[in-house]
This record gives sequence, structure tokens and C-alpha cells, in this order.
Amino acid sequence: MKKLLALTLSAGLATAGAQTFTGTSLNGVELGLTAGYAGGLSGEVFVHAPNVAGPVGVKVGVSYARPSNPINTSEAANFGFPTENLSQSGSNIIAGVDATYSLGQVAPGVGATLYGGGRYGMFNARLTAEDGRSTAFSSSAFGLGTGIMADYALTSNLSLVGDLGIDYFFGSTANYTSYDANGNATECVQGQTTCQLAAANNGIFNRPGTVFKARVGLKTTF
Repeated sequence: MKKLLALTLSAGLATAGAQTFTGTSLNGVELGLTAGYAGGLSGEVFVHAPNVAGPVGVKVGVSYARPSNPINTSEAANFGFPTENLSQSGSNIIAGVDATYSLGQVAPGVGATLYGGGRYGMFNARLTAEDGRSTAFSSSAFGLGTGIMADYALTSNLSLVGDLGIDYFFGSTANYTSYDANGNATECVQGQTTCQLAAANNGIFNRPGTVFKARVGLKTTF
């Protein structure tokens, strides 16, 4: 009798658990990948749980961008570089957490979702002279972002998605490390190879402030 009661209770709990899981707002979680422009060529991967509380959901995303002009070469002389034959490279990695609000269908077959939340950006750039000397810059900053996503269903669980938005990052300090032609870090201050960029030289490193973004891609629904 005890075994029968235990089996009945276990079956009841399992059934209730299954009903709770299938009935939660986590059904319909979306995984998306978009590409386009955000201060340079950019791509983002995101996970979106819509309708967590009515039309309100949560989106988490990470994006990567190659800024078109991370360094102001006209300011490079402040670091002793020649003013010609300089090359530059850089990357911006941004993580964001957003609250979303579904607007439903705004046109036949087209859905729209508003979003807004916090950002954390990690910015890097490198300036390299023709003789092999280089300086690497790095900075991180918190920010805020908002935008709108629109989607058009291609199949039952695959949609075309477009994303228009704007991010703003608060000011922060930047660090730099200089390297000689052999790739060895040189001292900027006695005993230090990584130092803070002086306020007078802030114009060298073009860190993002306000970033407009436009991306298109695909998302799948689970």
C-alpha cells in the first residue's frame, strides 16, 4: 500500500511538473543571429524569452564590431609615431541585457518588439607604425541602449529579423601599452608597461559614445 501511494504521488508530481514546465512563458524562447552596422561592421547573437510576464520579456545579447576608425591618427604624434604610414585596427565587444515589450503584429505577418536595457562595452584598438612599433589601447564602459526589432515568419520556427537601435556609453578611462619593433612592451612609467592614457591624449583613442546600429538576420524559435 505504501509503495502504491509513493508511486501515485511520484506520478502526480511528475505530471504536475511537466504541466508547469510546458505552461511557462519559457516556451517560445528565441535564438537569433544578426549582422550589419554598429560603429563599423557588426554582428550579434542573442537569446530572447518573450512574454515572461504578459507582453514583457527578457533579451540577452553579445555583439562584436570592427570600428572603421578606432584611432585618430592626427593625434598619433603625441606618442612619438611618425605622421604617415600608420595602420590601425580595433574591436568593440558589447554585452547587453534588455527588457522587451511585444507590440504584436504591426502589419500582416510582421511582428515588432521594443527593447531597452543596460550595456557593458569592452573596446580595444592598436596603432602600428611602418617600422613595427605599436601602441595598444583598451577601455571599458557601462551604457544604456534601446531599439526595436521586427520579424517576419519564414517557416513555423524560423523568422527574418531586423534590428534598429541606439547605444550610449558613459565616459571612462583608457589604458595603453607601447611595444617596440620586436614586440616587447616598453615602460610608460618607471616599472610599468601598462599606463592610463593622459586626459590631454584622449583624442587618440576614439572610444564609442553614441552608437547607432542597424542589423538584419535570422532567429529560430524553440
